[in-house]
Amino acid sequence: MYQFKELYTLDFSKVNYINEVHQIIKDELDFPDYYGMNWDAFWDCLTDMVGDPIHIELVGMERVQNKFPRHAQIMLETLKDLKHLDNDDCKDLIKIEIVIGETRYEIS
Repeated sequence: MYQFKELYTLDFSKVNYINEVHQIIKDELDFPDYYGMNWDAFWDCLTDMVGDPIHIELVGMERVQNKFPRHAQIMLETLKDLKHLDNDDCKDLIKIEIVIGETRYEIS
């Protein structure tokens, strides 16, 4: 559970179902087996990771936004909230980027 990595890459470029999105999240972020595959559980497990530097890149996010717009919005809002956790005490330890081709957009 929660093996520290320099970079966590969530590649959603081939997802067809929302459960695939959660499975990618669970596998890449090394969430525990009890991860509930929902956005509340996503938040709970993300906040358990706080303390170590976190660098997450989101690949294929445009596919999630096209196929599951509400879920994409919740995911991005949750990641943005993580950046600002505890009155921004952790913002320098957390980097989240959306990758489209060669371009990277940092969530702030």
